[in-house]
Amino acid sequence: MAEGASEGQEKTEDPTQKRLEKAKEDGQVASSKELFVFSTLLVGLLLYIGLMPFMPSLLREWSSLFSFAGQKGVMDEVYRNLGASFQFLFWKSVIFAMPLLIIVMMTQMGMSGAINWSNSALAFKPNRINPLSGIKRMFSVKALVEMLKAIGKVTSLIGSALLVFMATIDALFTTPNTHLMGGLSRMGDVFLLLVIVFLLVLAAISVFDVIWSHYQHNEQLRMTLQEVKDESKQTEGSPEVKAKIRRMQMTAVSRAKERKAAMEAVPTATAIITNPTHFAVALKYEVGTEGAPMILAMGRGNQAQEIIKIGKDAGVTVFRNELLARALYFAGQIGDEIPGPLYTAVAAVLAFIYRLNNDEQVDPPDVDLPEDMRFDENGKVIS
Repeated sequence: MAEGASEGQEKTEDPTQKRLEKAKEDGQVASSKELFVFSTLLVGLLLYIGLMPFMPSLLREWSSLFSFAGQKGVMDEVYRNLGASFQFLFWKSVIFAMPLLIIVMMTQMGMSGAINWSNSALAFKPNRINPLSGIKRMFSVKALVEMLKAIGKVTSLIGSALLVFMATIDALFTTPNTHLMGGLSRMGDVFLLLVIVFLLVLAAISVFDVIWSHYQHNEQLRMTLQEVKDESKQTEGSPEVKAKIRRMQMTAVSRAKERKAAMEAVPTATAIITNPTHFAVALKYEVGTEGAPMILAMGRGNQAQEIIKIGKDAGVTVFRNELLARALYFAGQIGDEIPGPLYTAVAAVLAFIYRLNNDEQVDPPDVDLPEDMRFDENGKVIS
């Protein structure tokens, strides 16, 4: 439903972080061919300048491979020199290739923030060999921009080369007393100047291409408003579920605060009714005041044990009565007065505790509860 609804919508939203990460996994990152050309040419020029002092020795080593003494047979020397030539070319190529490889990796890191390896990009995709898809790509806006970039690059490079030759042609051919080595030296200077001019032109083209590549990459990953909403639901859940979770969290926090406050009020209790350890209810009543006794705290299991311990440490009297403790726990609420049907039973217990605290010798009262206030440990009325 969501996908069908989003097909007719305009992609006006910037791609989310999840969309960008998914594109990286698929090998879809911003990349600029012109920036690669510029960076590799720049490093090549630096290598050329850096290796200039070593050129004479390299030329001597290379020329020695074409020298044949013929002492051990001409063919043997040819084969030996041929193998040495391959070895010479291989290692000298490595000297150039390794810096170029490093700069290519660094260039991609500058474009996308990291070197991205995607297995899915290497997977076979039928649409790549689909003629209709190929024709569509040939006549797309991207293809038009690529063609204009190529025309602009070639025109700019040819124009800059003509300007360089026109500016240096007099120095090349009309200098008095020109000789071969001097002419070669001046040609080398012109070549270096030409490469520098090419680098400046490619730098300008690269800036434009980088900006365009990032813009095009962002446009391809743009999302509709419905897609953003659907992704948000998948990532964070629906608003209804989040609202329910928030309500549950607020309820849990409220209960925790209520429990803490109840535990802090236990030392002020008048009595604690227990069962004898599974349930505990702390009651407070001041003689001469209006109203029924109030339930300060109650709990079962470990919480009941905690109430009993806090009460004993504070000197609160603990009265054990199984049915009354259950009745107060299941029928009462913390912060409320005790239920009306339990007035008589609680009054008898509190009177006993009052006389007991005054050092009187009294027997424990017989607590009688209504039939509907007799609960088992699971809160069911005992029939």
